[in-house]
Amino acid sequence: MIAPSHTVRIFVASDPVDFRKGHDGLAALVQSHLRQKPFDGSVYVFRAKRADRLKLIYWDGSGLVMAYKRLEDNSFKWPAIKNGVMRLEPAQFEALFAGLDWRRVRPLEVAAPSAAE
Repeated sequence: MIAPSHTVRIFVASDPVDFRKGHDGLAALVQSHLRQKPFDGSVYVFRAKRADRLKLIYWDGSGLVMAYKRLEDNSFKWPAIKNGVMRLEPAQFEALFAGLDWRRVRPLEVAAPSAAE
């Protein structure tokens, strides 16, 4: 399982893509369609027309990594189909990747501690 740190940015392309695309094709989509930099260390998640499949790519510092996942008895909970990209928190991404409803995951809002007295 890919477990991004809390500092990793995760982007989801809401429009389905052609799943015949490989590393280079998805990196080109990140650059041209999402207007992001595919080699910046962010995770980019793509959906197929069938809601039970996802692909993701990210640059790990030495190469472009691509992962593919297909759910057997369920489908992923995707945002509404439209042109664009949305950002997920790491906990939301973990829920999405596990096939759970990521919309129910909310990041904790923790106030910064005050100076010790």
